[in-house]
Amino acid sequence: MKTETQKLATPARPLEMNVRFDKAQLLRFQSLIALFLLCMALTMLSDKFLTVSNLWNVLRQISVNICISIGMTLVVLTAGIDLSVGSILALSGAITAGLLKNGIELPTQNLFIGFTILGAILVGILCGTFLGALNGISITRFKVPPFVATLAMLTVARGLTMLWTGGFPISSLGDTFLYLGAGWFLGIPVPVWITTVLVLVAIFITKKTQLGTYIYAIGGNESASRLSGINVKRVKIIVYSIAGALAAIGGLLVTARLDSAQPNAGISYELDSIAAVVIGGTSLSGGRGSIIGTVQGAIIIGVLNNGLVLLDVSPFWQQVVKGLVILLAVIIDKANSSDE
Repeated sequence: MKTETQKLATPARPLEMNVRFDKAQLLRFQSLIALFLLCMALTMLSDKFLTVSNLWNVLRQISVNICISIGMTLVVLTAGIDLSVGSILALSGAITAGLLKNGIELPTQNLFIGFTILGAILVGILCGTFLGALNGISITRFKVPPFVATLAMLTVARGLTMLWTGGFPISSLGDTFLYLGAGWFLGIPVPVWITTVLVLVAIFITKKTQLGTYIYAIGGNESASRLSGINVKRVKIIVYSIAGALAAIGGLLVTARLDSAQPNAGISYELDSIAAVVIGGTSLSGGRGSIIGTVQGAIIIGVLNNGLVLLDVSPFWQQVVKGLVILLAVIIDKANSSDE
């Protein structure tokens, strides 16, 4: 009787393994599958979607989101969140634009006369890095929850942007600076080249360096990481600094593309970057995710935005659709975490 029962039970195991295998493969490629289905739907619904000019336009637009989302991925991997990236983007772009615009009028003995385009860009990036570091210090040294610390920085950076610009755009920044956001190199938009380099560097950091190992370890189990000798505070400060620097680079790309620094630039960019990270498969609980997944998520968000515009969907409904997509991604993430 026992033997017959075992024989009956035996065929069920391969079937169960196949189901698990298929589910694992499906989860692994869920972003690519979603992107493929989205592109197919938009191709059928709009004649303008699958055109060369539109696809280059999509790539140029998502370059900024990818820059920000890379930093957001590192933050989320440590089980944190950064709501200030949009405001840091605006402030960094405005500072760079202000130095480019006003530095020419300064006398030769003035410190700012040395601000060539490269100098102004470096100051803008340093500004973003500094604000990111302040986020990290607030979170690690003063035990402020990441949500609260970065929300406060969001307000501070936006206020500083208004003070710096006086509430008015800073425009006409010169053809050389414009080339960074709107130029082409070897037939590919310059922002795409810059973003590609940043993605490759981020992949190298997360996969091949000790810092990357620490980031995943802290997100997986912060207490265990601390007990094993990892300087959790220092790693988190570095991660938030990197996120600030990448937000600043995103601000430079936006400013260069528009040839203008807008005081209200970057609004809702933090939501787009969080959406890209979550849709790309990075767990909001930390410790699990990848840069490649985030890139796929950013492309999905970019294609979705582009498709909604091509279909002439109301901006209000666009926000509703994006919110539902984010909610769906979080539900899937929670379901996957429960299965594990």
